[in-house]
Order: sequence, then structure tokens, then C-alpha cells
Amino acid sequence: MSRSGEAPAKKTGVQKSVAKEAEEILLATEMIHLGARLQVLQAETSLSYDRLARLYREIKGCSPPKGMLPFSVDWFMTWLPNIHSSVFYNVYRFMDTHTPSKKVRALVEGYRLYLEQAFVGRSEQVGEPVLSFTRAWMLIRFFDSKLLQLSACERCHGEFVAHAHDPQKGFVCAICRPPPRAGKTRAGERRTQPRKRDATEVQVVASAQGAANEETVGALPKAGRKAEVAAALRAASEAKTLSD
Repeated sequence: MSRSGEAPAKKTGVQKSVAKEAEEILLATEMIHLGARLQVLQAETSLSYDRLARLYREIKGCSPPKGMLPFSVDWFMTWLPNIHSSVFYNVYRFMDTHTPSKKVRALVEGYRLYLEQAFVGRSEQVGEPVLSFTRAWMLIRFFDSKLLQLSACERCHGEFVAHAHDPQKGFVCAICRPPPRAGKTRAGERRTQPRKRDATEVQVVASAQGAANEETVGALPKAGRKAEVAAALRAASEAKTLSD
């Protein structure tokens, strides 16, 4: 109590702003660890661009990537991205509806659960997930803008991401009716194809074969040995031309 009998004013406004700022820094830190772009951090927090960029460099050890965010609704309609985005959005919708986590907190928690399912059965997370955190954030914005909807598959009865206003009757998901080349990527095809030998490997193989047949080659006349060496050189030259 003061001398005038009035209670001193409480400085709650400053304390609340400091607490809110700390919460936003922690939220931005979590999103950066999950792979959020700087534009996502600016949209979900009130922190300045300079502070977010400095926080990004401290966590990632590099400057934030520049450029526009991926803005394509059709990307979510392709086979594998549609399956992953459908799994994530169903998890996010459950978190936002049935748990205390709302909006951005539901996004963070839902994306973590999605990563657990995406990398299930692996000892460690190898490579990038099909659905990045930024695309997951864009997916929610597309749903909020009524550009996308969930359609129920008539075979498995699961709900999958689809274009808004698409017919619900007769919808079949990408799992029940996969495309002909589902699961076949260019990288996988390259791994299954036999690797072509370059010119150096051809020369090494030719030298090894020559060493193995040294006795036979030594028994040949000089003209025959010259012809064999010339043939090996031609083979190496042709192999180099093919590799180029």
C-alpha cells in the first residue's frame, strides 16, 4: 500500500509480452527444427524478420533459403504425395478437434506424428519426408481457403485429399487404385540397371585379361601381339566415346 492508501499498479502488461515472446521463440525453434521456411515463421509469430533470420542461422548453421513457397494444389493430387498429405491432414484434424492443441500447435504436433508414421520400420530417419513441413502448412491453408476437401474412398472408406467440389460418389483413393508406375522412380530404375563401365575400367579389365593370358600372348608372334594390343586400345577408345 502507498501513502495515499492506493495499491501499487501491477506491471502485468510487460510480463505478458515477455512471456508471449518467449513462447513464440520456442514455437519458432520447434518449427525450424521440423524444416519450416522463414515465411511460415513470419506468418505464425509476431517476431521480426531479423530475429527470425538470426534464430534460423543459430539453429541450422546457415542462412534461411530464399524464394517463394510452393503454391501448387495439384502437387497434392499425385500418387505418393496424396497418400502422405492425407495421413497428415487426418492426424492434424484429430489433434485440432479432440486435443488442447489448436491451429499452429496442432500443426506441430500433427507433423511430428506424421514423421513417426512416415519413417516407421526404419532404425533412423534417412532422407527427406515426402511431405515437408512447409507443404503441410500450405495444405492447411488450402483447406481453410476451400480449395481442397476430404473425399471418402468407396472401397476402404478412408478419407483422402481431393480437389474441392469434386464428386464424392464413386471416389477411389490412390491406395486402392494405384497408377501403373506406382513406386517406380528414376532413382530406383537406375539402381536396377547394370552400370556401364567407363574407359578406365575397360583398360583395367583388358590389362587383367592380358596378364592372365600372358603365356598365350607370349607364344604368339610379334604381329599377333601388336594386333591384340591394337584391339584392346580400340575397345577402350569406343568405351570412352560411349561414356561421353
